[in-house]
Amino acid sequence: MTQRRPCPVAPGPLEGYAARFDDLFGSLAQRRGFREYLAGLLAPRDRNKTLTALAGAEPVAGAQHPAVQRLQFFLSESRWDPGGVNARRLELLLADPATAPHDAGVLVIDDSGDRKDGVKTAHVGHQWLGRYGKTDNGVVTVTTVWADERVYYPVDAVPYTPARHFAKGKSDPGFRTKLAIGAALAIQAREAGTVAADSAYGDQDGFRAELAEAGLPFVMALKPRRGTWAYGEDAHTPVDAARELRWGGPEDPGDWTAVSRTFRDGHAETWWAADARLGWWGPDDARRLVVATADPGTLPGKATWYLVTNLPRPDGPREAGSPHPAADLAEIVRIYGIRHWTEQSYKQVKDELGWADFQVRSDIAIRRHQALVSCAFCFCWAAWFADRPPEHDDAAPRPEHGRGERGAARRRPPAGAVLAAGAARGSSLAFPVDRAAALVGCMVQGAPAPAAASPDELGRGRLRPAPLHPELTNYR
Repeated sequence: MTQRRPCPVAPGPLEGYAARFDDLFGSLAQRRGFREYLAGLLAPRDRNKTLTALAGAEPVAGAQHPAVQRLQFFLSESRWDPGGVNARRLELLLADPATAPHDAGVLVIDDSGDRKDGVKTAHVGHQWLGRYGKTDNGVVTVTTVWADERVYYPVDAVPYTPARHFAKGKSDPGFRTKLAIGAALAIQAREAGTVAADSAYGDQDGFRAELAEAGLPFVMALKPRRGTWAYGEDAHTPVDAARELRWGGPEDPGDWTAVSRTFRDGHAETWWAADARLGWWGPDDARRLVVATADPGTLPGKATWYLVTNLPRPDGPREAGSPHPAADLAEIVRIYGIRHWTEQSYKQVKDELGWADFQVRSDIAIRRHQALVSCAFCFCWAAWFADRPPEHDDAAPRPEHGRGERGAARRRPPAGAVLAAGAARGSSLAFPVDRAAALVGCMVQGAPAPAAASPDELGRGRLRPAPLHPELTNYR
């Protein structure tokens, strides 16, 4: 067999990460392109990360530069499989105890839309772009992200193709809705943990039914005034159901239970949560409606969650026969809280890496770009944990019912023992690894809680990581 020619080395620790993908590329040009693309994505963002920016060439005038043309060919014409690259990335995450999924984690389903002009680009269409809050021309991608209180990373991404791209429109056998794509991704990652999603998915009866039929646990949001059939005087919307719960103030909470949440500046607040009844949903029914709010008396719109879940209530009649572990109100709030901060922080970091900056038109080139951004994202964590091995709390007790969001009080780890927020690690790191450190600093600063339990502590009882030092938490 002909020996492979050596590839130009990527800067710093990026070479060690990139080398683990070498067997997926059949030529020296592909291996070099992989390294150059990742290095460009990790570079400081002084302008949109188009191909000229990734290659360090001048905008427009540098489009014909050989380095730019190399990256263009690597992305659009070269023969390599983005699915294989994504699978290898996930293998590396699974093999590392610092990033391996566990039962206390959450699989977040979401979709993100990015503006794109014209009509020739694959998947482009006039559609709702949630990040901009309006309908516009763009590409929407359905994504799954795995997260716990300490770390989060992309699992998969599939672009949604609007009906106009198909000969028979929505009747075409190849057409799939965003809900269908999201359900397929969740089922594909069924071992990743409880599924969490916003009301765009939680409001859909068919989506919830598909996840339940596949045996997946979920906690998803509902719109406050989502209508449900009920008898005349009964509650017809989640907000109606919440208003029927008895509340006499903090000294007489009635149907509400206090839960603790920690916010981005490190302070803790007492929220209140309760099981409500809506139609056929109730505390011991197949679906539970959980309301969590900062003020049960007023139910403020921006500080109230209406959640539907199929996780049974502790000590309820469904617990013994359920395939899913029981979850008290604090656990339900914890799960959805992870989705809440992940959606904000993950989008910021992937945008910094150039997720929406691609200037290619074909489906395969778009998927390759997204796979490469995901690799750059995960390299940030690999570089971080290689330099800062996680230290675990020696005593991480199993949470018991009624013991709050994180179980019993634990010894607080010293500030040096947890992931420090913020700055790059200094001049000793070669470009672009210093950039990776800064990006991970943003990731950690956005995380809701800290260092994870060791792998042998992560059983099926929803054990959770020890909390971060209050000065380092930055989530809401």
